[in-house]
Amino acid sequence: MARFDLPESELRTFSPEVRVERDFDEFWTRTLAESRAASVEGPTITPVETALRGVEVFDLTFPGFAGDPIRGWYLRPAGETADLPVVVEYVGYGGGRGLPHERLAWPTAGYAHVVMDTRGQGSTWGGGGVTPDPHGAGPSYPGVMTRGIEDPSTYYYTRLITDAVLCVDAVRELPGIDTSRIAIAGISQGGGITLAVSGLRDDLAAAMIDVPFLCHFERAVGMSDRDPYGEVNAYLRTQRGNREQTFRTLSYVDGVNFASRATAPALFSTGLQDATCPPSTVFAAFNRYGGTKEIDVYEFNDHEGGAESRWPDLAAYAARILA
Repeated sequence: MARFDLPESELRTFSPEVRVERDFDEFWTRTLAESRAASVEGPTITPVETALRGVEVFDLTFPGFAGDPIRGWYLRPAGETADLPVVVEYVGYGGGRGLPHERLAWPTAGYAHVVMDTRGQGSTWGGGGVTPDPHGAGPSYPGVMTRGIEDPSTYYYTRLITDAVLCVDAVRELPGIDTSRIAIAGISQGGGITLAVSGLRDDLAAAMIDVPFLCHFERAVGMSDRDPYGEVNAYLRTQRGNREQTFRTLSYVDGVNFASRATAPALFSTGLQDATCPPSTVFAAFNRYGGTKEIDVYEFNDHEGGAESRWPDLAAYAARILA
């Protein structure tokens, strides 16, 4: 796709006003406190026998939103007994934690690696997911973008972001983790979740936020006809009277609002031809980000961003920040 958004020179200073409700901070403080109070058990890990010889694999379960059990993987370099820096990964839209052999890059580079499963997803690509989303919703368009969108307290992404924040709680309790060196990372939906967690925690060493989804919703929904933003368009074509409430709910999970509250060092990326997560929506968050920040811009790329060449850059950043 040819470029369709602002020129890069304008993107670098693009910092629009984005809707934020007065109770944004109180809402998230209350939501996280309620879910922590509902968590009657801490994280558990169970060793998993695989054909992998260089990596130890553990099946992770931890309490997420409302105490719901959330699954994940905990991987480590085989035979390593020291407390290690850890990279916590959040997964892109439609995916789940996958299979252990899909997640080898970080542990073979010497890091502990935790991959959070994504509730109610994991049936679109990769090795799948295993965590259900047991909470109901009103009328919604297929996908998860409009599930429970009538109110921020019932919205799907409120649950998923809460899971992601509490995943770091769980990581801090795992054996073999250097809790002073916790990095979080994700691509697309995973990037948006990483951005949200960055704004809700002050104990992170780094955040790696690639082509993030969930940013500047009113612009994104108006610019992109691709899913997942397209799901909101489709929903509002029939739920015509719900525009105000829809964008009110979305404002509570908007990455721009989390960005201004973040403090961890961060590395972003965007593609200037990205029609799924338009670059102006990424820069809207990047330019408001409260911590030290860098961004890699892929001039000729769509939503794949740096694609397969991206991980070495992330590894170099992690090595520099977590050293």
